[in-house]
Amino acid sequence: MIKLVAATNNKKKLAELRRILSPMGFTVLSLADAGIDIDVEENADTFSGNARLKAQAVFDRCGMATLSDDSGLCVDALNGAPGVYSARYGGLETDEERNQKILEEMKDIPPEKRGAKFVCALCCILSADTMLECAGECRGSIGTAPAGDGGFGYDPLFVVDSRSYSELTDDEKDRISHRGMALENLCAMLRQVLPGLT
Repeated sequence: MIKLVAATNNKKKLAELRRILSPMGFTVLSLADAGIDIDVEENADTFSGNARLKAQAVFDRCGMATLSDDSGLCVDALNGAPGVYSARYGGLETDEERNQKILEEMKDIPPEKRGAKFVCALCCILSADTMLECAGECRGSIGTAPAGDGGFGYDPLFVVDSRSYSELTDDEKDRISHRGMALENLCAMLRQVLPGLT
């Protein structure tokens, strides 16, 4: 098994990374597993920039292979917002508050103009001279009310084929999600640099 330190303090995101990567031959360690206590300021203006900042900061601390994800929701009618500010949109503290803010901002937007996408950028640092970067995205729309009790973040609002991310099973979500797509792309890259990876 190949060990990767996940550069995240989000327990639900960590669980998702483990769920997708474990069958591919990876052991995903939390920051606590690696003995790291760090909260990296995400001040880049792109998802990939933030992913790189977090991966580099953790790699510099532990010297182990590190994987970082930066992801967010981009709503067409809001000119791409919340985008890179998804986790701190409007300065609000909870997922529920941020979801309500989106719904309030979208209350007069008709169904045909409620398009959105989830974006995920990954940065994987294997060594001081090997950094892999890739991304994935999933198109959908914004519902008119939260639906489902799974997932996290904006999942209850993001609708794909008439169901929200929160209404999908883990397997269903992983097959179509932005993070699932990005991790599939990353694994294809890793197979090129790590012979024998399944």
